[in-house]
Amino acid sequence: MIKDKDGKALTMGEVFGKIVNRIKNIWLELIVFKLHLAGCVPFHSYRKLIYRIFGIKIGKGSTIHMKARFYDPRNIVIGEDTIVGEGAVLDGRDKLLIGNHVDIATDVMIYNSQHDVNQENFAATNAPVKIEDYVFIGPRVIILAGVTIGRGAIVGAGAVVTKDVPPYAIVGGVPAKIIGERRNKDLHYKLGRARLFR
Repeated sequence: MIKDKDGKALTMGEVFGKIVNRIKNIWLELIVFKLHLAGCVPFHSYRKLIYRIFGIKIGKGSTIHMKARFYDPRNIVIGEDTIVGEGAVLDGRDKLLIGNHVDIATDVMIYNSQHDVNQENFAATNAPVKIEDYVFIGPRVIILAGVTIGRGAIVGAGAVVTKDVPPYAIVGGVPAKIIGERRNKDLHYKLGRARLFR
């Protein structure tokens, strides 16, 4: 008789399902490792090509700087003219939608999977994250599962975003709270061309 990690007896169908799931996870880990290696190459056009091959949808004129990390790239969609800073973590275990003209600074971490601390087995729960157009996310911000950041919002450096941010709001702190509002709401700028070897 085969048992799971909690000692529960498994049917042959459940055992087969666990084997298939394990193989899928190993394959995904290999893909994530290859993306990590590609992220160390100082040539953004090459990185973008590799990221697209492995399923990340990247809009025209967008750039992902070096050393970005990914979890399941197939669910990540990045709009046009968007910049993702060095060392960013983009979680694709659920949908991650990043809009157009979004500026994501260095070391930002965006997660859409987290453990449920109230579950007996500490199970993971997933929820999509959406970042709308013209958002600026400061350095070392953490965005948690299920959050939507509204158009034109600004998230201050080091904030931890645990709930939705309204359009044009300026938020900061741990947890992030509204500390102001963006005056200019007629946004139509472009972020510009990426540096070739960054």
